Amino acid sequence: MLEKGFVHIYTGNGKGKTTAALGLAVRAAGAGLRVFILQFMKGMPYSEHRFFEEHDAVRIEQYGSTDFYHTGKDRDRHMTVIQEGMRRAEEVLLSGEFPLVILDEVVTAVQMGLLDEKEVVDLIRKRPAGTELVLTGRGATATLLEYADLVTEMKEVRHYYTKGIVARKGIEF
Repeated sequence: MLEKGFVHIYTGNGKGKTTAALGLAVRAAGAGLRVFILQFMKGMPYSEHRFFEEHDAVRIEQYGSTDFYHTGKDRDRHMTVIQEGMRRAEEVLLSGEFPLVILDEVVTAVQMGLLDEKEVVDLIRKRPAGTELVLTGRGATATLLEYADLVTEMKEVRHYYTKGIVARKGIEF
């Protein structure tokens, strides 16, 4: 455990929120800390999974579908998986086993109405004092921001997606 843990939020419409959180995970693991990454709204294999499979200090689990959520479509199915993820997040956070816990895309789940922000606030309040907690995703609410000790907003200035470039393995996933 850390002497004092803080709450980070990486938000905004720019690329790099998950990447920043994964970089922090690598840094923490390199310092001998155990890390737990829980990815909401993601159900496909991402390249980071292969990397972390080879490193015992980092555990990664997904609670999302293989298809992207479109507002109103299959809402119940997506919400069920996200609620399962929240139960797992609470279990992991309260175990005290991981000094760094990353809830990737949890902010997006709130923003899309698949998760009540009160549930996330409750989780933040319950975290052990020595646990660093990172929340990522677009559209962080004012309430979530109030609970953060560190907020980084990724702002898109230019993105090659606008030129028709699709997500590339090893760079975007």
